[in-house]
Amino acid sequence: MRRFEVETKTRNCMVDITAQVAKAVSESEISEGIAIVYVPHTTAGIMINEGADPDVQRDILDKLSKLVPLSADYLHTEGNADAHIKSALVGESVAVPISSGRLSLGTWQKIFFCEFDGPRRRHFDVVCLNADRQ
Repeated sequence: MRRFEVETKTRNCMVDITAQVAKAVSESEISEGIAIVYVPHTTAGIMINEGADPDVQRDILDKLSKLVPLSADYLHTEGNADAHIKSALVGESVAVPISSGRLSLGTWQKIFFCEFDGPRRRHFDVVCLNADRQ
């Protein structure tokens, strides 16, 4: 398992972590398998989406903020109930196939750390599993 740090600069943002995950895959020396990317925070998430056009990330964050506003009739009173809900919607992990020692992502796909309660110093974990080929 590899642990990576990420420092977010705003309350809501998406940080491209594809290079760090690719580094973990390369260092694992696994040719065929799967990489699991996991965030152990209840107000952050992980997603795979388009990385070529930054407007896609802005649209995602904008729509999530409209669906789950910062202030509403929340019972959780710490001021970050929206972040917990956004994290639940996005999810805390993704699995990416490893093929020929590399991440098997689509042409436009990137892996994003999604911050919903920043700015903060966070971390995420990458576990690479070898496919059992017998």
